[in-house]
Amino acid sequence: MTDSARSDQHPARGAPALATGHAELPDEQATAALALAIEPVLTPGMIIFLCGELGAGKTSFARSLLQSLGYHGRVKSPTFTLVELYNLSRYELYHFDFYRFTHENEWLNAGFDELIGSAGAVSLIEWPERGGEQLPAPDLTVRLRYRDDGASGRDALIAAFSPQGVACLNAACAAGCCRLD
Repeated sequence: MTDSARSDQHPARGAPALATGHAELPDEQATAALALAIEPVLTPGMIIFLCGELGAGKTSFARSLLQSLGYHGRVKSPTFTLVELYNLSRYELYHFDFYRFTHENEWLNAGFDELIGSAGAVSLIEWPERGGEQLPAPDLTVRLRYRDDGASGRDALIAAFSPQGVACLNAACAAGCCRLD
């Protein structure tokens, strides 16, 4: 899926989102505030898709989310390792990066189907469009993109596909990080 694809539809199946929102992220602090706002309502089993072109801020968002969950170690993009596991006090968090995948079944061949959406973990997936239609539906999609108006920073298009995703979107809006569409 390209960045021009609609953010209010499930990336693989075209299913409509339950709710959508938009955030202007002028700097990394605003990206961190968005991650901090959704952190309290995350629950094990949730799947979050992080979409956007290279350098759009997907790993920065993941880093901020992990820091808000109390993780103080180094957070790096799992581009080469494909997945990083973080054992947190509330649950485990799997941070996947499908960028290097050339076939949509590679995540299945790697055994990631046993991890994604598992009951005791939250799954963050960068480049989910490379996982194809067999990838489980996300609860929330955060599509980061460079601003169209030439201003610095990013925009985030946020789409919720489950009640848990709607809770994340509502929490972000309540914190003043985004607005509902």
